[in-house]
Amino acid sequence: MECWPEQSFDHDLEEDFNVTSKQNLRINVLAAAVLSLSVGASAYAAGLPVKEPVRQSAAAQQGVERIIVKYRTGTAASTDRSAKLAAVQSAVARASLGGAAGRAAAASPQHVRKLGTGADLIRLQGRLSAVELQKVLKEIKADPSVQYAEADVKLQRVDVRPREATPQLVPNDPYYAQYQWHLHSATGGINAPAAWDVAQGEGVVVAVLDTGILPQHPDFSGNLLAGYDFISDAETSRRATDERVPGALDYGDWVENDNECYAGSLAEDSSWHGTHVAGTVAESTNNGVGMAGVAYKARVLPVRVLGKCGGYLSDIADAITWASGGTVAGIPANANPAEVINMSLGGGGACDAAYQDAINGAVSRGTIVVVAAGNQASNASGYRPASCANVVSVGATRITGGIASYSNFGTVVDLSGPGGGGSVDGNPGGYVWQSGYDGTTTPTSGAYSYMGMGGTSMASPHVAAVAALVQGALAAAGKDPLTPAQLETLLKQTARTFPVTIPAATPIGTGIVNAKAALDKALEEECTENCGPTATPLTNKVAVTGLSGAGGSEALYSFDAQAGKKLSLITYGGSGNVSLYVSQGKEPTATVYDAKSTRPGNSETVRFNAPVTGTYYIKLVGESAFSGVSILANQ
Repeated sequence: MECWPEQSFDHDLEEDFNVTSKQNLRINVLAAAVLSLSVGASAYAAGLPVKEPVRQSAAAQQGVERIIVKYRTGTAASTDRSAKLAAVQSAVARASLGGAAGRAAAASPQHVRKLGTGADLIRLQGRLSAVELQKVLKEIKADPSVQYAEADVKLQRVDVRPREATPQLVPNDPYYAQYQWHLHSATGGINAPAAWDVAQGEGVVVAVLDTGILPQHPDFSGNLLAGYDFISDAETSRRATDERVPGALDYGDWVENDNECYAGSLAEDSSWHGTHVAGTVAESTNNGVGMAGVAYKARVLPVRVLGKCGGYLSDIADAITWASGGTVAGIPANANPAEVINMSLGGGGACDAAYQDAINGAVSRGTIVVVAAGNQASNASGYRPASCANVVSVGATRITGGIASYSNFGTVVDLSGPGGGGSVDGNPGGYVWQSGYDGTTTPTSGAYSYMGMGGTSMASPHVAAVAALVQGALAAAGKDPLTPAQLETLLKQTARTFPVTIPAATPIGTGIVNAKAALDKALEEECTENCGPTATPLTNKVAVTGLSGAGGSEALYSFDAQAGKKLSLITYGGSGNVSLYVSQGKEPTATVYDAKSTRPGNSETVRFNAPVTGTYYIKLVGESAFSGVSILANQ
């Protein structure tokens, strides 16, 4: 479930479809159940959400009555509840708010709870407009005892509309070959089959922060942990009380009436988004049922943070802390801390301190945080948590390997995964296919099914699952796990080059996540003699053509030179901007090198008039996105 327009919360769905209808697939789960359908059976779309990417945020239309404040260590307000409330009340008074809401807000703020990050959730008695809220936050931030203050905005999803599809079903072991191009296609997929010969994610925990899970779905046999429901508002959770509870059952996120979430919101059916995302991570595989997951021997820790009309930032922050093994007051310790967190969610605006605080804590505990870049076809720097530091931000590609039309982009996007191109690529090729449900409201209103969805919500769990494959393979080989920073670097370095040119104006990272290449690199044995960096060798006077990459990408080449002959290393052609850094006998960097060429554009030349015999290493760096570039060594 992904939230994208400014201060809004939305499902990350370009389009979605059900493979199966209630009539064709109503599964009563048995331990050895085998899914089957007759060849002639018809199927229909369940009418689940299709994202309207042009819809604007409703944040300005909703009032805010909860704020997140973190006080500096050592101040009175950091430890004394009365001091916390007095500081907020004083700030509200200084804001000089008019009207009944302003007067109510100034009276008796309430302390709701302390978050796992150490910040406090404060409820005001009056619901403030956007303008009033900014006045209050400005006054609170001016208090020297305050480290940061943020609105606890409740994020919503945007408009949806129904679509229909009639896929041609494959009746014998079921849907992997025909539907799951995103796992096995040489053009648009992630190279999963080759990776499965090496690792399946065994022993790794992946937390999925989303709408929860349908634990009885037949394709999750044995790989679901109990999880937790972090929604602290009964109306949002559809549970009886505001209390958080064990388990992460998806009660459904349907909305009965137009204008119920905010002015202009529409009624809609439940999405079962968390179940679909969890399916990409670890849906059971080789079990004769349904579809496959990427890290199918990993365990999914479902953490429910989204319900009716979305979810609160404060709940998401606590869920990040808990899932990664941190402490959240009033919640039992997580017995299964996640090595990987997937968040197919987000909101408008640059990364805020509350998100960053929680993410930093998770990373400090050794958990890599993978997030969707967003679906607004905009620069991801304007969306959170995609723009936060210490996350792996994931863009979306089509079955062609090109950028999906809706995908956010920019320098904060690290790499990409399959998200689907929607109807432009047809059915099933336009969608990512995984587990689902065809009920429109509650988890007892329909039957278990398989759905096609599209968006960066779908791309992100592909990357999270490959991270799980890597960590599991390292453990099985008796090696130490990678740190989050090391794992991020590995995923970016081993990503497959985009098979089609990505426009320079819309970069989406270093390439498409490559499961097998990531494993090969992680398990590579360290060289002990005659060692040199891994590089692509250049042949004298033979150009390597058609090179492309994102801004910030690097590629290393080598050339075995002879003494006494002038050596020229050049790049030319194509579009974008690259630089060359060259060193003899070792890998150069942008700060340590023997020679460089960093002119604007792609025409770079490094010459050695008196080279020595030996290997020269040439690093090609994308100063911005580039494509169609050639590199040549001439001696």
